[in-house]
Amino acid sequence: MPRIAPVRTSWRLVPIRIPIAPAASGGPGDGPLARALGLVRRNGTAEAVLPENVASAKGRLAKALGPDGVPTAAEPLPLIDRPAFDRLAGADGRIDAGELEAIVTADVPESRALLIPAVRAHADLLTTSFDRIDPPHRRAGGWLADWIAGHYAPGEPLHVIVICTGNSRRSMMGAAMGNVAASYYGLPEVRFHSGGTEPSAFNDRTVAALREIGLEVEPTGVEAPRGGSGIPNPMYSIRWGDAPAMRALEFSKTYNDASNPREGFAAVLVCGEADEACPVVPGAAVRIPMPYLDPKVFDDTPFEAAKYAERRDDLGRLLLSVMMHVRNRIDAR
Repeated sequence: MPRIAPVRTSWRLVPIRIPIAPAASGGPGDGPLARALGLVRRNGTAEAVLPENVASAKGRLAKALGPDGVPTAAEPLPLIDRPAFDRLAGADGRIDAGELEAIVTADVPESRALLIPAVRAHADLLTTSFDRIDPPHRRAGGWLADWIAGHYAPGEPLHVIVICTGNSRRSMMGAAMGNVAASYYGLPEVRFHSGGTEPSAFNDRTVAALREIGLEVEPTGVEAPRGGSGIPNPMYSIRWGDAPAMRALEFSKTYNDASNPREGFAAVLVCGEADEACPVVPGAAVRIPMPYLDPKVFDDTPFEAAKYAERRDDLGRLLLSVMMHVRNRIDAR
């Protein structure tokens, strides 16, 4: 599918001077490296913020942050371009502790501040590990970021449906973590939904994995229509923040259920079976395969909880990266 190339410039690159200072309450991590990474994610060059370059950026920053918090590396750190650095550093040409604190605080959008604290803390953690996104998912994430950035308009809803076969595990996690990611980067207009091709039920293990990071997932006492398996299909209320819009009603359903958008949405297929079953997704503006292994294969094993958490975090990490790139591109307009 067509891609939008990152903007490249000929601006001179400069080192970042990051002093060690206490982290702001609720800031991105509890240490200078996490805050420095946050600074680069939002102000770095197009190359520096690519997932495949995050490990290199972390290594450079970790090496540069000496005991006094001033870079010790002999070479300049090619992470932030000159105009952005000058804007952040001011007349003295450096970013001191107070300025870093102010930059980090000013960059927190209202919707991030409204996230449930435990959910926000987990999102903070995931944003430090974008280098763990593998190449196929980087590509898929790039396609999704292209589509969202190209269609985003402030105040106008923009919809994504995450699809897997049973709408019980991966698609539920993807929709929940996508909504967290959109709120984290101040883009609550981007709304994630879930659906399947052969609906079953919102799996209890998925519920537990989402609750583990602070999401409120509560049964409503109402049952949705049952799928072909005939198992009970309870409806759940999911809340990720302290605003009326930061909640959703979830239950297992087909992707084209009346509760989901019917046209103009991005269809993200997170399992190979759904990808094969849906070569065309009616109403979708774009179709993006993004397959992950089903954690179901670890049900009733000693690794069960860890593998559900792993899949939740894989999806959350990728969607946070997607929304970061969308936010940066919107801000650069």
